[in-house]
Amino acid sequence: MAQTETVTIRLPAEVKGKLTALASSTNRSKSWLAAQAIAAYVEEQSWQIQQIEAAVKVADSDQAEWVDGEAVDQWLGAWGSEHEPAAPHG
Repeated sequence: MAQTETVTIRLPAEVKGKLTALASSTNRSKSWLAAQAIAAYVEEQSWQIQQIEAAVKVADSDQAEWVDGEAVDQWLGAWGSEHEPAAPHG
């Protein structure tokens, strides 16, 4: 079993009440549910940060392609029209 550590958090009374009800309904402890929720949140946030950092690295590199904002606005404005243009390129 993985080593665990104790963390104390403060919850609004309404959230604690919902957590208590969920624990009862699922036959799980409040601690187990909270640990699962925190683990999922941390994984999601970590993934997002990694993706942002990777995108910034590409944007800062010589390989980055930039497209003029006005060209993008014109292209988006023409979506669905009879003469929809191709996407602009950098």
